Amino acid sequence: MATLDFLNGAETATAKPAPKAGLAEKPSLIGLSREDMGKALVEKGVSERQVKMRVSQLWHWLYVRGVSDFDHMLNVSKDMREMLKEHFTIARPEIVEEQVSNDGTRKWLLRFPPRGAGRPVEVETVYIPEEGRGTLCISSQVGCTLTCSFCHTGTQKLVRNLTAEEVLAQLLLARDRLGDFPDRETPAGAIVPNDGRKVSNIVMMGMGEPLYNFENVKQALLIATDGDGLSLSKRRVTLSTSGVVPEIYRTGEEIGVMLAISLHAVRDELRDMLVPINKKYPLKELLEACRAYPSLSNARRITFEYVMLKDVNDSLEDAKLLTQLLKGIPAKINLIPFNPWPGTNYQCSDWEQIEKFADFINQAGYASPIRTPRGRDILAACGQLKSESERMRKVDRMAYEAMMIAGHGEDD
Repeated sequence: MATLDFLNGAETATAKPAPKAGLAEKPSLIGLSREDMGKALVEKGVSERQVKMRVSQLWHWLYVRGVSDFDHMLNVSKDMREMLKEHFTIARPEIVEEQVSNDGTRKWLLRFPPRGAGRPVEVETVYIPEEGRGTLCISSQVGCTLTCSFCHTGTQKLVRNLTAEEVLAQLLLARDRLGDFPDRETPAGAIVPNDGRKVSNIVMMGMGEPLYNFENVKQALLIATDGDGLSLSKRRVTLSTSGVVPEIYRTGEEIGVMLAISLHAVRDELRDMLVPINKKYPLKELLEACRAYPSLSNARRITFEYVMLKDVNDSLEDAKLLTQLLKGIPAKINLIPFNPWPGTNYQCSDWEQIEKFADFINQAGYASPIRTPRGRDILAACGQLKSESERMRKVDRMAYEAMMIAGHGEDD
């Protein structure tokens, strides 16, 4: 059973079901391409004549109907279902904790079983409901290697890359929990869009650098955008990178989703400190890769993310240099009020300064929306995610809550 408690108005559900015996040993069918799924079935005795039909059936049940139990595949024979149960799994990850923010944002702490000789790992996934759409923020790694100085996730060492199954499972689980598959009801109290899909957009902006896990992220996103399954539009899927230059072109060519760049500074010396990967791929190389991004146009602009740090990168001179830097690139500039976390040395820019910064960029001809902070009370906002494998000490959590109550970092 889940237990509910309330912390500063944020609802928290903790659920720890007993792990299923043998779950880790069975390979999952989730995240396999059709070709690989077919090979897996043939290895277990499915005839070559039947394999195409069987793959089509499984694809429909996994990605259109969203089932997580072979017994629910009603048009699959009993013998076939027994074989599938014996050799494979389609189970969802364990929900260790589910938190619901005052603003309706949901954060799940998910535990995946061991892979090979490894141990179970945990990641965070965030759902942000808005008018007319629902955005799911998906993680690609457990921890991160980039050590961006303003980011909470960067304080957790990299444990490992997530598999294609684990990346995709975050989307499947969110759709389960939100009643976003056919014949599912929306859970009581869930804040979701009034019309259309409850998960309409994906952003690869969770834990980790997705382009350091390129093949697994590619496989997961190609399945997520497959027209015969989950069928998300590639224009509603955004991959965010801190600037892994060699993989940027491949992202456009091989995945074809929208691109976002975690920029945050307009001078190499500052970006070296804020986003250390800049030492390897400096601004000149990064922006050259952006200009060469496949299908780049005014209809398929690159989003540049820019966290607003008080007295660090928020001057009007920075705004001027930013517009000069991006000249000729079809771009949107997302201004992100800094989201505080325990132990950080940064402060959010004053709201008046953020608006001046945005106005300057707007006047230069760039869209520059100011991102509304969401889920701050449950550490679900941009830059705040961190696996609870490294749980926040009670004293740190109390300090953070006191800081939020006092209004530090708030938008007004």
